Amino acid sequence: MTDLRVEYERRFNSILRPLAPLIERQLIEYFIDAPRIDRIAARPKSVERFLKKAATLVEGKPKYTEPLRQIQDQIGARVITFYLTDVERVVKTLLKYFRPIESQNIVPDSEWEFGYFGRHFIFIIPSELRKSIGADKEIIPEFFELQVKTLFQHAWSEADHDLGYKPETPLSSDAKRRLAFTSAQAWGADRIFSELFDEQTKKAEATASET
Repeated sequence: MTDLRVEYERRFNSILRPLAPLIERQLIEYFIDAPRIDRIAARPKSVERFLKKAATLVEGKPKYTEPLRQIQDQIGARVITFYLTDVERVVKTLLKYFRPIESQNIVPDSEWEFGYFGRHFIFIIPSELRKSIGADKEIIPEFFELQVKTLFQHAWSEADHDLGYKPETPLSSDAKRRLAFTSAQAWGADRIFSELFDEQTKKAEATASET
């Protein structure tokens, strides 16, 4: 693990840190005139988070035999939009410019559950961005992860991650129930704001067509 730490730290500083802003800048250009985009960001996975993921076990065996090659979210990007109805529009734009190798629409396992929601993609990093780094192409990641979320999905997932993934202070059963309750509220608020926006848009279009 020590060797892996040294290798990833070198990659983090020489490749990932300069490459992430290039991906972010390209995303901003694609959405510069798009309505209801709250924020766009890209950043490299921290050394500690990478090492934690690299140490993942499945049935007692390492999930990743070559973590530097197999872990595909060494750079993670986000596009945060206002409403649920905006998500598909954002996805269509992304698919015009990036080539996906994986796509997931993440929802809880049961309709009786509330939790994390979001669209996740693994995209191929454009060749012109990889070339601009000027490093050996063999050590530049081929892929980056991109998440598309609404404001409510983003806010809830950030708070959930901060509160719920601290092994030194695990949540009590009551705290987990309260967290689930806030997830249900966020889910409901997301739908209501999206529906209200749709209703107002239809009213405005109907008024415009009458004049």
